[in-house]
Amino acid sequence: MYSAQKWIDELGLKKHPEGGYFIETYRCDEYIQKEHLPARFSGKRCFSTSIYFLLPGDEFSAFHRINQDEIWHFYTGSPLRIHIINPEGSYSGIVLGSNYTPGEVFQAIVPAGCYFGASCEDSSSYSLVGCTVAPGFEFDDLDIPERKALISLFPQNEYIIRKLTRENKTDEKI
Repeated sequence: MYSAQKWIDELGLKKHPEGGYFIETYRCDEYIQKEHLPARFSGKRCFSTSIYFLLPGDEFSAFHRINQDEIWHFYTGSPLRIHIINPEGSYSGIVLGSNYTPGEVFQAIVPAGCYFGASCEDSSSYSLVGCTVAPGFEFDDLDIPERKALISLFPQNEYIIRKLTRENKTDEKI
């Protein structure tokens, strides 16, 4: 099995703002015009995009949300847990992995508008996955909230929010 660094080098992955590493592998050449999309989109979007995403076991993907559904696909490494908080505040977790069982799946969908983050099940390993988004992803669609703001929205999920957010100056007084 490759090391995380070998995959980062081989695939040309770059740091992602939410944590981990990524590279866009597909961006459709066709577009949906803004007037044909829901109001939550700031402009036209291509039909679909996809990325490779690698999460080292000692890192996490911080809670964030996007305007689209996101389909996650497992490739190799440690099983990956996707942590989801829906708009009503209910928490759920999905484990992606290669051992298809009632507790582990090959692919999963995070619905649009949910906050989600991820962590490796084995902190000494890594997870290499793919993510497909439709309509296509633009960084305008990405919302990475401050810890304090997310806790104020979902105080019942404070424990997992603290685990999957990064500290910043506004959080120092909590």
